Amino acid sequence: MTTPEVNPPLLPGDRPGTDPGRPTGGGEPTDYAAERARLLADPAVRGADRRRALAGLADRWLAELFRAAGAPAGTALVAVGGYGRGELSPRSDLDLLLLYQDDLDPELPERLWYPVWDAGAALDHSVRTPAEARAVAGEDLKAQLGLLDARHIAGDAELTAALRSTVLADWRAAAPRRLPELRELCQARAERHGELSFLLEPDLKEARGGLRDAVALNAIAATWLADAPRDGLDAAAVKLSDVRDALHLATGRATERLSLQDQDQVAERLGVLDADTLLRQVYESARTIAYASDVTWRAVDRVLAARANRGRRIPRLAFPFSGAGRGTGAVAKGAVERRPLAEGVVEQDGEAVLAQAARPAQDPVLPLRAAAAAAQAGLTVSYATVRRLAAETRPLPVPWPDEAREQLVTLLGAGEACLPVWEALEAEGLISRLLPDWERVRCRPQRNAVHRWTVDRHLIETAVKAAAMTRRVARPDLLLVAALLHDIGKGWPGDHSEAGEVIVRDVATRMGFDKTDTETLALLVRHHLTLIDTATRRDPDDPATVDLIAKIAGTHSHLELLHALTEADATATGPAAWSTWRASLVAGLVDRAAAQLAGDLRFPVAAEPTADQERLAVEAARTAGPALGLAAQGTPAGAPGVSGAAGTGRQDPGAPEPMGVELTLAIQDRPGLLGTVAGVLALHRLTVRSASLRELDPIGAGPVLLLSWTVAAEYGELPEAARLRADLRRALDGSLDVARKLAERDAAAPRRRGIATPPPVVSVAAGASSSATILEVRAHDAPGLLHRIGRALDEAGVRLRTAHVSTLGADAVDAFYVTDAEGRPLAPGRAAEVAAAVQQALG
Repeated sequence: MTTPEVNPPLLPGDRPGTDPGRPTGGGEPTDYAAERARLLADPAVRGADRRRALAGLADRWLAELFRAAGAPAGTALVAVGGYGRGELSPRSDLDLLLLYQDDLDPELPERLWYPVWDAGAALDHSVRTPAEARAVAGEDLKAQLGLLDARHIAGDAELTAALRSTVLADWRAAAPRRLPELRELCQARAERHGELSFLLEPDLKEARGGLRDAVALNAIAATWLADAPRDGLDAAAVKLSDVRDALHLATGRATERLSLQDQDQVAERLGVLDADTLLRQVYESARTIAYASDVTWRAVDRVLAARANRGRRIPRLAFPFSGAGRGTGAVAKGAVERRPLAEGVVEQDGEAVLAQAARPAQDPVLPLRAAAAAAQAGLTVSYATVRRLAAETRPLPVPWPDEAREQLVTLLGAGEACLPVWEALEAEGLISRLLPDWERVRCRPQRNAVHRWTVDRHLIETAVKAAAMTRRVARPDLLLVAALLHDIGKGWPGDHSEAGEVIVRDVATRMGFDKTDTETLALLVRHHLTLIDTATRRDPDDPATVDLIAKIAGTHSHLELLHALTEADATATGPAAWSTWRASLVAGLVDRAAAQLAGDLRFPVAAEPTADQERLAVEAARTAGPALGLAAQGTPAGAPGVSGAAGTGRQDPGAPEPMGVELTLAIQDRPGLLGTVAGVLALHRLTVRSASLRELDPIGAGPVLLLSWTVAAEYGELPEAARLRADLRRALDGSLDVARKLAERDAAAPRRRGIATPPPVVSVAAGASSSATILEVRAHDAPGLLHRIGRALDEAGVRLRTAHVSTLGADAVDAFYVTDAEGRPLAPGRAAEVAAAVQQALG
């Protein structure tokens, strides 16, 4: 007698070693209905134990029916699908395959199936030879997935074992063809049923992140091509199965949809506090499965792509400075292509991974830098990298370093590309580590038909919407952070806007925002509903209504931030929360309030020059040549640092690593000055964080231009001070063609994927200054951006008098004060022409 390949689980009280297919209790036949009812009523048997026990009970009963039906040799009864896995929920079907080798008595299936139907059991059955089963599996993916879980119940065990081996071998051999088909099946199911972790009435089985996806992950693992991250995956599937069991028992139906009216009963059966707690547990489990699915499918894509490319030479540039393939323009066989994205972060196989020299334990900003670089490149962070960052990175100091805050803004500013990166960080607990208050809103349901997301997902979706509006505001960084935190007060007692105002003050201070910016964020969070509530519930033509909004906003900058946040919040909520009518009401109210606030200051006032800056200006005036000062950020221009005596471009040993360099250039005015200096900085891979340009007349001998820059190294390695000085002097005297060098470097660099960003906006700030025309430029920051702006202004023939340049995350917000050759403001038509020329230069 052969032994079944997989033995079914034992019921409580069964003796190990007994045949589950034989009757118990003195040879009496199993009373399936009574035994099943007893098992379902037993409070001591729950969850996975009960599912295994139900499968074991069904196994013994069906084995008895199989023998009683007179099944001949060469036949076998096989459990497939969920029953094959030994997972029977209270209302699950019995998925059975009657397998036969040669001729089959045509009455045998009826003798077997009718008693099952008579007992009231739900049955899904088929009758096939091994060849027929194999052929059906080859044509029908769902049938093949069911057969992957085939388990012997009764009859010829060798017949079942042979079928299992054959089906599994076919599955592995056809994996390159069938896995894309499986992926399409999963995607189509997700489109039909939505994402389980955000639905108020989720389908526990069919929705994305549900039990079907867990089965798909096991099928992928069976191919041996890839496996899912296993931490928490089994527990997540068990939790969803437990909820499904409780739902079956509460409703008495074989339903998979956790309806609102059933959630309290299901929570009570599971001993959960309330329906909200139940949903949070369901959402957490679904996110675990969904994230594991994302990671696994990316691994499948890499494996299949590698197989498709096996033996082919791939004509792509390797790492541009070192490694295999250098100088050949192609990747050597077996080489791994790694392209730099940021300091400590490279792109490999379509994901962001840590560079070999990265040291997470010594770089607390690295998680945010890796996330921001990945999102801006349209990539996600690899699973192994996120795991390493979570395990090794130290918490950020409080307040955060400036770079951490800027990297968070850069991540949020990536828009849609931020979402998979954010999910990866959240899956490993990195978001709650960065923002402890996030834990209260994570996976929190919103029992409101208007809302389509949980609280945490609504917050990040609002930031995604806000990323498309960054050209509308002078402080995109504050808009993005306010969008991320505007509902952070949900989960606390009382009005969530009032609670959020308190929380955001603390969060903003920890992030390192100054007092003014912290107050702005608090205002935005406290009043993020005020505009839309007032516009839809008050008379927008009433002066008192306009006065209310003007007083709340206080400044034009606050008003434009509130307007953008209101729209981002509403559009991220759902289609019912925003409409053309609501948009017009809000816009009209904002216009009236803006008119009332028209006299407020919109542009920064330059601080008085420091003693070091004045010294450089005097030197430039006396020598009629350029005077240059370099210092590590936060140190005087003549202090040891980047411009130390050795001229190495590095700090003194033991000193903290500078975030950037402060560069001050004093020089007599000349055409193309801004573009030339900006081009030299771009050649040295220095990113401009802020810059200002002003006129001084220190000795009464004529104006001197003073350019003050704060720059950061693109990949963390600051240039040698002596070399930077030399290149600046060569560019200024014309011996270095900056534009040509930049064009050559851009042409040689490999093309890198990136994200779609809002187009640049160049506008004329009418009436903002009586002595000059102000051009506002709001654009996505990119290497050489300021160089292109400077060249466009020079080619337009205008004189640049003052400039205020700031980079906020991934966005540049610049103001240029320009005049004509005689020093007068530009005529309106001429100003529009210059703005159009700059817009064209930025593409």
